[in-house]
Amino acid sequence: MIDLHSHSTVSDGSESPERVVELAAAAGCTAVALTDHDSTDGVARAAARAAQLGIDLVAGCEVSCSATGTMHVLCYFVGDGPSPLQDELARLRDDRAARNVEMARRLAGLGLPVTLAEVSAEAGGVGVGRPHFAAVLVRHGAASSVQDAFDRYLAKGKPGYVPKARVEAAAILDLATRSGGVTALAHPLSLDLPPAALAAELQHLAELGLAGLECYYGRYDQATRSELVALADRLGLVATGGSDFHGTYKPDLSMGTGTGDLDVPDRVVAELESRRP
Repeated sequence: MIDLHSHSTVSDGSESPERVVELAAAAGCTAVALTDHDSTDGVARAAARAAQLGIDLVAGCEVSCSATGTMHVLCYFVGDGPSPLQDELARLRDDRAARNVEMARRLAGLGLPVTLAEVSAEAGGVGVGRPHFAAVLVRHGAASSVQDAFDRYLAKGKPGYVPKARVEAAAILDLATRSGGVTALAHPLSLDLPPAALAAELQHLAELGLAGLECYYGRYDQATRSELVALADRLGLVATGGSDFHGTYKPDLSMGTGTGDLDVPDRVVAELESRRP
């Protein structure tokens, strides 16, 4: 069992990079990928802990791309040294910082007890994102749960929502490839496309260099996973998977097992690595 989709305090998870690895090992994973949003800053710490525990660490990140629905691309085997992808990740982090300032301003304008200083403290000073704003709203009684905070204030179309910079998928696929990595489309049903349109979009992305499809996703049922595996096979994509662990910010998703029945095959790491440029 492996888990190729997880988040730490470097972006919008509640657990440290080391703890993410510890939880993966405790779940029985032989390999884990740390895929924080727009950043590989936690990878070195995670790799050091993984070496101590005897499991493999796949260096990764997750990037939001322009699409009608929600398109997230997972980049794997990405080093933290200078590269075309790292340059783009730095630009995206700068945009995220500006977005957080505006989000705090909007929420305060609604009379909500939110300051950027408290949100930053919630995030540990790095990787501030919407889940941290949500946690502060819950702490002050302005929302009953993280999900309630999103539903009322932070989700797209809600009064506290501020869009973030997104890049074209073609650009991320190219940058990742030129940086020695491979890519997979995360939680593909988030594109909100009917089956034929989803297949066509995936075919287009495969032609642009997409290597994998996250078929074994933490919140998908077995029937959906099987359908996506068949689609990946038909398109020549590696059927990848992961829990999308965020700790307390997505409390229904556990490392390795997702909602309880996730079991991503060990062979997927080698299959992805075989697609490296």
